[in-house]
Amino acid sequence: MAVAQRQDGIVAGRLPKDAYTENFGDAYPPLTPHEALVAADRCYFCHDAPCIAACPTEIDIPLFIRQIQADSAKGAAKTILNQNILGGMCARVCPTETLCEEACVREMAEGKPVQIGALQRYATDALMATGEHPFARAAPTGKIIAVIGAGPAGLACAHRLAMHGHTVVVVDGREKPGGLNEYGIASYKTVDDFAQAEVDWLLKIGGIRIETGSVLGRDYTLEELRNDYDAVFLGMGLAGVNALMLDGADDRIGNAVDFIAALRQSDDLSTLPIGRRVVVIGGGMTAVDAAVQSKLLGAEDVTIVYRRGQDRMSASRHEQDHATSAGVRLLCNAMPVRGAPGGVEFEYTEEGPDGLRGTGETFVLEADQVFRAIGQTYGDTPAAAVELERGKIRVDTEGRTSIPGIWAGGDCALGGEDLTVTAVAEGRDAAESINRHLSGV
Repeated sequence: MAVAQRQDGIVAGRLPKDAYTENFGDAYPPLTPHEALVAADRCYFCHDAPCIAACPTEIDIPLFIRQIQADSAKGAAKTILNQNILGGMCARVCPTETLCEEACVREMAEGKPVQIGALQRYATDALMATGEHPFARAAPTGKIIAVIGAGPAGLACAHRLAMHGHTVVVVDGREKPGGLNEYGIASYKTVDDFAQAEVDWLLKIGGIRIETGSVLGRDYTLEELRNDYDAVFLGMGLAGVNALMLDGADDRIGNAVDFIAALRQSDDLSTLPIGRRVVVIGGGMTAVDAAVQSKLLGAEDVTIVYRRGQDRMSASRHEQDHATSAGVRLLCNAMPVRGAPGGVEFEYTEEGPDGLRGTGETFVLEADQVFRAIGQTYGDTPAAAVELERGKIRVDTEGRTSIPGIWAGGDCALGGEDLTVTAVAEGRDAAESINRHLSGV
């Protein structure tokens, strides 16, 4: 089979055509109705439900599982979506093993929790398949709110504001809405263009207009937003990528987020070039997603290198195990120091009283292609007037920024973990704060 060859060893078409369809199929197939009933029967329906407290959106998990048990999947979905309007996507991508399922009494007693994430997907998929939207708009208020960013935080904020009768204009710099859900998650977690299907379903509430291709700071200013709208919510995520201070770096090094975005938007995965030997630097979910998908595209040798111990990786143990089962090697306690002919030189690290330090012992990993997945930043600050803290927008407990009339949430704001479900909670709660403000409460 002929492949497009580049001198640096990064080529497209490493696999037979049908292999891409198989490799990038649904990694976690949905439950059948019988499987859902069996899974629901395992719930103890705890009255103090530690799983609810562990959920950033505080879904009433025992209630929705009882509704599934009673053969009311649509009722279960409404219980979920009332708290988390992106419950379908969160069911696919939430690290439930470190959130609700880790807190499950079954997990603590037996080491096998109730399949909360899979049951949530079962319920939300059942409702979305009907095309119904279980929420209605209140009477129009005449207020118009600008939401910057069509990612999880922005969409959750927009939907809740629309429910209260406000008109919402969502502005996003990308060609498609969805943010992280559309551009930043491994494709095998969200097959069949689910991210766009969920956006289309969400918009059925009415009162929300999405404008794409416009960027804050380039096409409009924060001051213009304040003058033109009754309130503003900033949920544009993180545009910058932390720099990799690497001597002798070359064009073999790219950003993992850009690689994942290109893969998600590709109509033909066989055209995506990938190295034979790939190194991913980082320890989070983005690193795992980039590494696993490199393997699925046909890379023969894929290694994740993380500067601290494996127990310090922000990717959950479930995701780490998924990576190793896909053939990815995890190499911990090593940091990159410089580019090397045909690879990257690393130095072993150790934790000491003064923090992380190099040991002086180095080694070289051969690599045709290197992806950095070492975190993102707010980048250039087009909303420079908004007060920042540790590189993100500083907000109070209601999501209010330092400027009256402007709220923020999601990855661009200083707050909880950088998770889809956390962003949804922050967008939803900011919308409630905005509504109280506009209502004079």
